[in-house]
Amino acid sequence: MALRHLLAIAVMALALDVAAAGGGSAALGVNYGQVADNLPSPQAAAVLLRALNATKVKLYDADARVLSAFAGSGVDFTVGLPDNMVPRLVSDPSAAATWVRTNILPHLPATSITAVTVGNEVLTGSDATMLRSLLPAMQSLHAALAACNLTSRVAVTTAHSLAVLSSSFPPSSAAFRRDLLPYITPLLAFLAKTGSPFLVNAYPYFAYKADPVTVDLDYVLFEANAAPVVDSATGLRYGNMLHAQVDAVRAAICAADYGRAVEIRVSETGWPSQGDGDEAGATPQNAARYNGNLMRLVAQGKGTPAAPGEPLQVYVFALFNEDQKPGPASERHYGLFKPDGTPAYDVGVKAPTIKGLKGSGNGDGNGTGSGVGMVVGEGPAGTDGFAVGPGGLYTISDATHKVRRWRWTESFAAMAAILAMVSWS
Repeated sequence: MALRHLLAIAVMALALDVAAAGGGSAALGVNYGQVADNLPSPQAAAVLLRALNATKVKLYDADARVLSAFAGSGVDFTVGLPDNMVPRLVSDPSAAATWVRTNILPHLPATSITAVTVGNEVLTGSDATMLRSLLPAMQSLHAALAACNLTSRVAVTTAHSLAVLSSSFPPSSAAFRRDLLPYITPLLAFLAKTGSPFLVNAYPYFAYKADPVTVDLDYVLFEANAAPVVDSATGLRYGNMLHAQVDAVRAAICAADYGRAVEIRVSETGWPSQGDGDEAGATPQNAARYNGNLMRLVAQGKGTPAAPGEPLQVYVFALFNEDQKPGPASERHYGLFKPDGTPAYDVGVKAPTIKGLKGSGNGDGNGTGSGVGMVVGEGPAGTDGFAVGPGGLYTISDATHKVRRWRWTESFAAMAAILAMVSWS
């Protein structure tokens, strides 16, 4: 049983290592949440992400253990300043500088930190103090980073729920809620001025869960046979709901006159593999279809119908199932991995054949597998030309038709660490 688990992880790791096709700069990242009491160590998580060639990770805090574990990895981190810190950055003039000195400076440059999210979905909360504090807190943090000459390296932003929109369909008619415009308009000006992205947490699953009879499952799962939805005002055809949601945000930003200057990134999206009885569609099969198709879509390096030339950066939620998350059962089953490091489900990618400890493509002898990458982008783990010793692992990139090689020592250590997480019972 343990050997099967080990081989399953090895297959998944090999299958998910890929470069973006078509020359685009697509980027698919992963959210590393830790609301659980049974997760492996950050070092073990680093092994999984390394095996997946993960180059972009998003945290909900600035956990020093995690950031230290990834020192020298080449992974780009987005770290989070918790909600409870937002008012403090406004009331205490020294709080932002102290937070930067404690949570950012000790990890640079060994660990790459490229952005800080100030709070999460603050504008759709009910705390008036938080709403008033959000932008001043972001400005204070940006000033603290500027004092350390870090603003060219570390962006300051915040993540939003789709509930900031008053309407989202058709995408071209979307607009921000009027009650939030006094907060969003100056926030957009800040993002445009500092070159920071607008982050949106977008979950087509919620739309399907709310109305499974009307919402087309194939449409929300990126299936090729889904009937496209047409925006009558623009004539643009949408083959999946996520792109429609992103373009709705784009239209709302454009209506506020900041569309050209602000990049949109999907800071969270995913599909649960399990849910309560009334949570339609929360199955391993649908989760595999959603995330597998999403990975393929992002790997193509394409943008949305309204911005086809702008590759969309997406962060999948989440790395692990988190057993202490409150709410319905689905909240605890968004992980790509179980806490013991085994895959939560098969994402539907085709793995190269494994012979002993060496993958050799898809069995046709030409070293061209057909896997799809979870994280698209180059990093130290994805650089071509690594020397390979006896028993070295090979990973296959169908997009580039190149064999990517890991150093034998790194591969052996990765397999040993993964093995340590697998139950032998």
